[in-house]
Amino acid sequence: MSQTTLSPNAGATRAVAQTTTYFIIFSVASGHLLNDMLQALIPSLYPLFKTSYGLDYSQIGLITLIFQVTASLLQPLVGMVADNRPRPFSLPIGMVLTFAGLILLSQAHSYSIVLLAAGLVGIGSSIFHPEASRVARMASGGKHGMAQSFFQVGGNFGQALGPLLAAYGVATQRDVIFLSGFAILGIGILTNVGFWYRREVAAGAGRRRGAGVDNGLSQRTVVIAMTVLVALVLSKQLYMSSLTNYYTFYLMETFGVSTRNAQLYLFLFGAASALGIVFGGPLADRIGRKKVIWGSILGALPFALALPFANLFWTAILSVLIGLIISSAFSAMVVMAQELMPGRVGLVAGLFFGLAFGFSGLGAAALGWVADQTSISFVYSICSILPLTGLLAIFLPNLERKRAG
Repeated sequence: MSQTTLSPNAGATRAVAQTTTYFIIFSVASGHLLNDMLQALIPSLYPLFKTSYGLDYSQIGLITLIFQVTASLLQPLVGMVADNRPRPFSLPIGMVLTFAGLILLSQAHSYSIVLLAAGLVGIGSSIFHPEASRVARMASGGKHGMAQSFFQVGGNFGQALGPLLAAYGVATQRDVIFLSGFAILGIGILTNVGFWYRREVAAGAGRRRGAGVDNGLSQRTVVIAMTVLVALVLSKQLYMSSLTNYYTFYLMETFGVSTRNAQLYLFLFGAASALGIVFGGPLADRIGRKKVIWGSILGALPFALALPFANLFWTAILSVLIGLIISSAFSAMVVMAQELMPGRVGLVAGLFFGLAFGFSGLGAAALGWVADQTSISFVYSICSILPLTGLLAIFLPNLERKRAG
């Protein structure tokens, strides 16, 4: 497929020798950590909301739906705009909206205000992710898998730390206001990244370093591959949502675990997911993205099938293994999509960090309704077959072999 078909601004670009800017990668990963850590507070506070407002699982699912839909609908639009006209300071602006959402959440006196606060935090995420992913690629120096891994692992560690903050830093809803200081730290870090980004754009390097080269694939091949990648991300994220949003309730109802201990188990799952991303990106750079995608999605299947039948000890072990394995493919899928659509880094980020997460939010809301009608255990049983979608990876092109050829 020609570049002019996919990207109006990538035709004059070619891969150039680059220097990896580790400080910027670290900075944007740190911003991702803070962004997702603060977002992870919302599902971690579900038991508190359930008690305070007398919510059922459908209403809990609606909070997730509002958050993930607002965190998704704007992302492709932000990404497309940034592909044509970079917005360096959209990064701290996104964090400002997250800060506003946390302040509102700490002062909420009704369920409707909680929904509004979740929506503000979601919009902040929607603005942050596409440009942050672009900056990580710009600073990668050609080590795209490594850069996306470090960027994404920042978010995953943030998601893992969120439950710890909730367990030890939030006794009441008003305590959330004290954690909003992390958002102020994030605003400072991302403002500095914005200045670097603006200098790159002014020097004419931003678009060149963020773009790719013509992949030589037909439009049909690209459409099929992108459809498969989005389907894989959707199934992966829906399964991860079932764990992230309902894992604490599953442990509390099935094994009688306390709220605090359940949040610690959720932290272990999140930490394992982050560790999987650490290894997944560099491994994909080394052995190929398609192999990592195959091994990651299908590799989690036996453990997912066993999870609904395990005791508490093996539930903890299996959830750690699932998080470690299934998360390792995400960076490989993002980078493969960027290579399939050269010059559309922002749009790809919007699709993968936004749209896929949003649809998984719809799925999470549906799972809440199913849990109300049946049980949390039944939800985990039906979700256990989702890793079977890894079989779709057979339709993905082997871009490394094509380039070698």
